[in-house]
Amino acid sequence: MPNHNVFNDNDQPMSVEMTNTFRSPDITAPPELDASESAVLYSANASASATVVLSLISAIISVRINNPAGSGRTVYISRITGSIGGSSLLSAMSGTFTIVRGGTLTSPAALPPVNNNLASAAASSMTVQSSTAAISGGTVLNSYQMAPGSFSQAFTGSIIVPPGSSLSAGVTSSSSAVGLVITSALSLTWWES
Repeated sequence: MPNHNVFNDNDQPMSVEMTNTFRSPDITAPPELDASESAVLYSANASASATVVLSLISAIISVRINNPAGSGRTVYISRITGSIGGSSLLSAMSGTFTIVRGGTLTSPAALPPVNNNLASAAASSMTVQSSTAAISGGTVLNSYQMAPGSFSQAFTGSIIVPPGSSLSAGVTSSSSAVGLVITSALSLTWWES
């Protein structure tokens, strides 16, 4: 077998062929599946509503996940989802979604993390809080303009929150349709290892 490579062709810069024929066909799954089976995949959800009483009003929801300094755990952000909507005219509504490294919440309320493995009683080591005020301070990682409806931003562990640090996310919806209700919702999903 001259000029035949055992694992890959010469022109392939990385391993692209399956070498274990026992597992053929190849089956892959996102890391969240393993995290959920290991009972370390968690989520936290919050929402806020407001009635438009003047020419413009906002409904704000902010969530902060804090990894305590001595936790011995690292947080990997899986996904952030949310929505803006309500009974307001969609054409009179807009919104923003922001992710902030660090940040502070005004008048925060405890938000209990839920284990996504429903057969497990394991609890998260993180402190999670929510607020109906905008995030102050911190460093903006991402900021998006939003149209009415839902959104889902997958990170698959690419945002890492080590011990002694925190991450905040916020959704703001605004409307000029007086007398109608607007709602902002936000959900964070992460795993710990």
